[in-house]
Amino acid sequence: MTAKAGDRVKVIADNDIKEGILMPNEETDSVVIKLDNGYNVGIDKKKVKEIKVVEKYKEKEESTGKKPKKDSKKPTIAILHTGGTIASKVDYETGGVIAKFSPSELMELFPELKKIANFDSRLIDQMLSEDMRFEHYKKIANAIKKEIQKKVDGIIITHGTDTLGYTAAALSFILENIDIPVLLVGAQRSSDRGSSDAAMNLVCASEFITKTDFVGVAICMHESTGDNSCAILPATKTRKLHTSRRDAFKPVNDTIIARIDYDTRKIEFLKKDYPKPNGKLVVKDKFEDKVGIIKCHPNMFCDQFDFFKGYKGLVIEGTGLGHAPVDPPNKLHVNIMDSIKSLIKSGTIVAMASQCLFGETHPHVYTAAINLSKAGVVYCKDMLPETAFVKLAWLLGNYKKDDVKKLMAENLRGEINERLMKDEFLD
Repeated sequence: MTAKAGDRVKVIADNDIKEGILMPNEETDSVVIKLDNGYNVGIDKKKVKEIKVVEKYKEKEESTGKKPKKDSKKPTIAILHTGGTIASKVDYETGGVIAKFSPSELMELFPELKKIANFDSRLIDQMLSEDMRFEHYKKIANAIKKEIQKKVDGIIITHGTDTLGYTAAALSFILENIDIPVLLVGAQRSSDRGSSDAAMNLVCASEFITKTDFVGVAICMHESTGDNSCAILPATKTRKLHTSRRDAFKPVNDTIIARIDYDTRKIEFLKKDYPKPNGKLVVKDKFEDKVGIIKCHPNMFCDQFDFFKGYKGLVIEGTGLGHAPVDPPNKLHVNIMDSIKSLIKSGTIVAMASQCLFGETHPHVYTAAINLSKAGVVYCKDMLPETAFVKLAWLLGNYKKDDVKKLMAENLRGEINERLMKDEFLD
């Protein structure tokens, strides 16, 4: 019997026997099978003695797509998908990644959700995290507005993790006076893997929405590498600090808002001063495209700053307390200062954040910062560089230029910690 992709097979090689699903492979000279633990293994064809078919592949019936019945006693949560790992699952027959977005498919992936609430689920658009643009923030915000008009009790946005922090910050600024919870939820590992964080992140986000009075935008992700708790993280103060760990997201110059114990489903608030709505929802979804960000480093030249001539805004990710190489007597550095002054004179709003992340910028300690501040650079205190970038683009899109510089240094959505402790750092 000839083995085909999707068949369960036993591969007998020179020194080993492997059993799993035979995968299609046209790229290499190997027989590739997917083991029961979810990982693929390649076996050199020259070493394969025999491939035995254990079970022929049977096509699965397509999902009917029928919406699950709603329980009138439970709240309703809208899940809006933007793509990403969290709604993805490996098709073991083909090895490809497939996405699940309908309510029925979602319940098949995460049946535990049925016990918590009613769910409406739909795809906004396929937005790869690294491909996000300002226009996508507007699309997400408009989808949120439609769900609010339907009187849902909360909204979960599934999002790829790489730029999730940018989107969380953007939505915080866009959605003024929002009176329901909007949680961005991602996954570092897809739902088919034994180490996936997808189900737990979604379950904890749902529990938090249904059991608390929290309103506003936040992030829900694993708090640690274990499966004990998830953290509700501040939208404008959180950064992805690891490429692959499940607890990659950490608050910077801030604390988590709340902790959800996955085993007991108890919720512990660590912050109680989260913003409350003060009026009717206003959606301010315009962004200025011509905003840039530049990271300071040794051996810089003035033309790196001159590149941004014509831009409406620029965030400098400075060193230390907010420095750039602008001090004399080095002529090259004097030229950089001249370039920054020229940008400001031309109408570009230049803001300063620190690449150190923890701590805050200070324009009155060292000469470089003093001179930059005198030149008109806006110091953003302890604001994350990416939040400063999003905020500057948003301010320029929605406010008069005369107001932007003033608002850039003000705390609008928790992006500046007014009570920053000097010794606050990583645990």
